[in-house]
Amino acid sequence: MIRLTDITSQLLTYHPKADTMLVEKAYVYSAKVHQGQVRLSGMPYLSHPLEVAFILTQMKMDVVSVVAGLLHDTVEDTDTEISEIERLFGKETANVVDGVTKISMIHFSSSEERQAENMRKMILAMTTDIRVIMVKLADRLHNMRTLGFHPPDKQISISQETLDIFSPLASRMGIYWLKSSFEDLCLYYLEPEIYNQITAGIADRRGAREKFIKEVRELLDRKMEEYELNATIKGRHKHIHSIYMKMKDQNLTVHQVYDLLAFRMIVSTLKDCYEVLGIIHSMWKPIPGRFKDYISLPKENMYQSLHTTVLGPYGHRMEVQIRTWEMDRIAEEGIAAHWKYKEGTSNGSDIQQFSWLTKLLEWQKNLKDPQEFMEMVQMDLFPNDVYVFTPKGDVKEFPKGATPIDFAYSIHSDIGEKCSGAKVNGKMVPLRYQMQNGDIVSILTSKRQHPHKDWLGFVKTPRAKSRIRQWVKEQEREESISIGRNLLEKALEHAQLELSNIVNNKQILAIARDLSLNSIEDLFANIGYGKVSARQVITRLKPQLGVERDRSEGLVSRMVSRLTRKKSARGVKVKGLDDMLVRFANCCHPLPGERVIGFITRGRGVSIHKTGCRHILDADKDRLVDVIWDPSDEDLFFARIKITSIEKKGVLAGISSVISQKNANIIQADVRTTTDKKGITFFTLEVEGYKQLEGIISAVKRVKGVLLVERVAP
Repeated sequence: MIRLTDITSQLLTYHPKADTMLVEKAYVYSAKVHQGQVRLSGMPYLSHPLEVAFILTQMKMDVVSVVAGLLHDTVEDTDTEISEIERLFGKETANVVDGVTKISMIHFSSSEERQAENMRKMILAMTTDIRVIMVKLADRLHNMRTLGFHPPDKQISISQETLDIFSPLASRMGIYWLKSSFEDLCLYYLEPEIYNQITAGIADRRGAREKFIKEVRELLDRKMEEYELNATIKGRHKHIHSIYMKMKDQNLTVHQVYDLLAFRMIVSTLKDCYEVLGIIHSMWKPIPGRFKDYISLPKENMYQSLHTTVLGPYGHRMEVQIRTWEMDRIAEEGIAAHWKYKEGTSNGSDIQQFSWLTKLLEWQKNLKDPQEFMEMVQMDLFPNDVYVFTPKGDVKEFPKGATPIDFAYSIHSDIGEKCSGAKVNGKMVPLRYQMQNGDIVSILTSKRQHPHKDWLGFVKTPRAKSRIRQWVKEQEREESISIGRNLLEKALEHAQLELSNIVNNKQILAIARDLSLNSIEDLFANIGYGKVSARQVITRLKPQLGVERDRSEGLVSRMVSRLTRKKSARGVKVKGLDDMLVRFANCCHPLPGERVIGFITRGRGVSIHKTGCRHILDADKDRLVDVIWDPSDEDLFFARIKITSIEKKGVLAGISSVISQKNANIIQADVRTTTDKKGITFFTLEVEGYKQLEGIISAVKRVKGVLLVERVAP
């Protein structure tokens, strides 16, 4: 069992000025409140917080994290109040303990990929301090190490939850040893037969592999000496879970997996990394498509390294990773490795290698407090979305500020239209209530309830806004039809014209079509809206009924009444020209939000192009006109994107799901496969504008398996 001295000694190795007195105080308090409690293993419960605190020192976490590790179960499993933790150990520690407690209360009901991703996002969004996640990861690691004392069904559910939620979180924090530990432990419980096959297979060939590792290291040492390069060379077996994934993806047995070995070469400078890569490729033939440059393009969690796979001695495949010492520290310690930058111990050239970190340092150049650094990281790391639960435990994602009405419309339009109230966490809330991360939301409906126009003032999602506007517009149309019919009837009466049935009158229908309207109802609606006057209808109706036209009607009026114009394209206005025929150019298909210009064509009105469109760069400047966007809330536009992805099951479904979540309609999808096993998919989408399209492209780029996303001409 870990002792207190193990924790304090480890803490002082990387934080010599650490307040060990506070750690000792937390140990004494934890021992007191957990007294008499035991774990399933029969060990005193105190053994668990001690192990968690020690794991946190292995992660090189600060004093607050270690203290929170000792106290993380006190609120959940004892009579301790969070206010007492704050009084005894400070607000920071109390906030971390409170955050860990809240995450522990979340029920992970689904292992579906989308739900798991939403759950991870929700944990990030709920967390006001990254140290909450670090303590929770340490807690989960020790629980996985002692999982064998649980019944089999519990072992499976906890392992699946760890694989779905906590292993990816460890990866996001950049702590790869922790991610690998999670994955290997999960495989042990989820696929025990395969786990045993792999470990037995590794054991069978261990002697030969140890000899192989020694030979490769000696070869590399001699080569580095020849080029006068200082490099530390490490050889290891790949993790069991990574071998399992290769077996699964390529349908191999453990004896058919040859690249079980990985070598890591750690050098002093960035220049040395690329020089060593060249030497490796001169020694052994590289495998095409297996080179990754994470130095030029670091991962989001700041991981940097060169990865290559080569055919080594005896034709064995082996992976080689090349990185500097600083990069290796980042890969081992993750986000905690950057705390030292805030203490002024780094040099500027190293910092410049990490663009993500550099951005944070530009915001706050003189921070020395790790807490302030954590706050800055959170601003860049956590999404601006809210994650809430349905009553069944599914997670739904909304923009910040979204309300129960947005939630209702996300379920079904009928639910949204009949939404009369909402309960959040079992309590009634106003429909204007802004949902918070972790809320459990349920909707109350009534047959007598209908959408209100003022809902548009506070709903956030495009789906809710569109449905409400559509309902309001339909209601306004019905009112306008009624008003327009009454106005026309009165005008007919005033003109002393009698029609037997105004609703089905053929002459009225002809006038409607003459005005480019489809039906008599459309005519009534336009009269009600004020777009067409009842007088215009009477003027056109009189000649059909054999009534002499008023002489007061001038030549210009008669000419205008005979003109029929096509409807202009919606969404734009031509400056200085009213009622012009407008159409969008097929060559560039501009979207609201992009800079546009108009070109006056011969006989086809004004053609709208993006300002940089090649078709108008050499056009007659005298025929160019300024145009502005003026889309209505109902206007939708077409856009086409090309997605290059790995040909793998589930990728296309993931892409479609993301597009749907961004509230865009897929009009057409064209899927092709290339000879090099890549999928090329063309999506034609219906979008509100350029900003929505940008959001879709950005989201699709983050789908696992997607290689490239680009907008193309429809």
